[in-house]
Amino acid sequence: MLVHICCSVDSHFFLQKLLELYPDQKLVAFFYDPNIHPYSEYQLRLMDVRRSCKKLGIDLIEGEYDYESWLEAVRGLEMKPEKGERCRVCFDKRLKETAKKAKELGIRRYTTTLLVSPLKSQEQLRASGEAVDRELGTQFVFVDFRSFGGTQLQSKVAKEQKLYRQDYCGCLFGLSQQRAAQQMIMDEMLSPLTGQILPASIEERLWLYQRRLELEDEGKEYKIVKRRFLNYRLLRGFVKVEKRVVPSYIVSYSHLRRDYAKARVEEVIEGVGYANKDEIKIVDIPYVNALLDKNFADTKELYFAGLTQEEEHKLRFSIEGAYSLSPIVVLDKIPNKFEIYIEAQSYKDVKESLVC
Repeated sequence: MLVHICCSVDSHFFLQKLLELYPDQKLVAFFYDPNIHPYSEYQLRLMDVRRSCKKLGIDLIEGEYDYESWLEAVRGLEMKPEKGERCRVCFDKRLKETAKKAKELGIRRYTTTLLVSPLKSQEQLRASGEAVDRELGTQFVFVDFRSFGGTQLQSKVAKEQKLYRQDYCGCLFGLSQQRAAQQMIMDEMLSPLTGQILPASIEERLWLYQRRLELEDEGKEYKIVKRRFLNYRLLRGFVKVEKRVVPSYIVSYSHLRRDYAKARVEEVIEGVGYANKDEIKIVDIPYVNALLDKNFADTKELYFAGLTQEEEHKLRFSIEGAYSLSPIVVLDKIPNKFEIYIEAQSYKDVKESLVC
């Protein structure tokens, strides 16, 4: 039987139950999920599914990540609600590709781990499978592992196996609606030009779960723990000197009162320029190089190289100490007058950490 895989949280429990229900059948896993966005999230889920299938002794095949064709398939349905028409089209596409792969492999029967997700409609999935079967002559296997406490058992298995537990289905449009209802920004879709790994970002989770694999290969014990913290995302920002935008590096947790300010530097003390508005502080490249033992030629080089979060915290602490939200900006040189725009959000968030 070919088993379409959506994520490890669903698939690990689902595959365990299938092995119990069909002990004499060979199961082959098929990861086909072009709906998952961004690609880094796709990589993270695939990595965790590989680990899960390896633990269960099940072969895994990766399908094509044809995101553009998925976008075309759901065009015009972007604003439809979860379990609506967009989901139906998405199921049709993924199950049809699974059935085609099954025929290619000489396998008649197929199913999907989406059936165990409490957020998906089993009736939609059954209807999609039946439609595909009528077209291709395959056999969709409908199983219900959610009933009679299955969902609770699935959650227990996910915790015991230390699986990556994503908090959205993978779909950009579903995520947009979810974050709007939560009144939260879609920080999953934000990546700085610097390539910096931001706290609680998909890239940070990729690193963490890759490190988890390394610890397991080394036979080392570990735990994945969560902590609540104040997160930050810079959405847009620039600095103008003499009406021209100049290269700038806006340090994390910088906030203006009204996003925009005209200001002048009143004094420079030990390399730090103190402005007359919004508690703005400006430092230059020599200050950053000396403090962080760097060798940046200018702010443009700093911007595209980026600083780690630890380095940014050290820079902020050296100027203002703890709990600072003042704007701190790095420029090539400290100006007399300037304009500054910062659109940013600080918000309560949760991140995972490895303890080993």
